[in-house]
Amino acid sequence: MHTGTSIIMHAPRMEVFETAANLELWPKILPHYRYIRYLERAPERNLVVMAAVRSGIPIAWTSEQTIDREKVEVRFHHLKAFTKGMRVVWTFNETPAGVLVEIVHDLQFRIPPLAPLVDRIIGDFFIQHIASRTLSCMKTHLESRG
Repeated sequence: MHTGTSIIMHAPRMEVFETAANLELWPKILPHYRYIRYLERAPERNLVVMAAVRSGIPIAWTSEQTIDREKVEVRFHHLKAFTKGMRVVWTFNETPAGVLVEIVHDLQFRIPPLAPLVDRIIGDFFIQHIASRTLSCMKTHLESRG
């Protein structure tokens, strides 16, 4: 499974990056996130349990977050749940239209015969919906700060 979701945000690039990297902020500005619980915390690497809701369906997963200020990327590696092994990369690129924020999800599902079904359920139903809503809500938060 490979999915990409993107949006243009009108805010300074590093402000967008730092907002995306600050998981403590997510449940406050992203209404579909129920909580983020830190298992380990450091300036550039965190181990977290993340929980969101999709159309009333609660989901949770454990993820390692890497904050790469040199590359201006936020990366996640899912360690538990149905998305175990998924790699997620957030990028932040200046364009004439604004900051292009893109989230790319890559997962090779552990049980190959089930991969096509998992792609539709996890990829289309959960990931695409949650990623799109995350970007939209983050955009609203950043742009409303003026």
